[in-house]
Amino acid sequence: MAEKKMQAPQGMAGLVRYYDEDSSKFQLKPEHVLAICVGIIVLEAMMHAFA
Repeated sequence: MAEKKMQAPQGMAGLVRYYDEDSSKFQLKPEHVLAICVGIIVLEAMMHAFA
C-alpha cells in the first residue's frame, strides 16, 4: 500500500511574512540600552560605596 503524503495548501505553504513597519515613535538603539544599563550599574555601585 502506498503511503499518503500530507500537503500544505498552495497559498501559504510555509511562508511567514514579517512587516518592516515600525509603529512605535520611541526607538532606542541596542547600544543606548546597553549604555543605560551600565550607567545604572555604575550609579548603584557608587551609591553603595559612598552611602
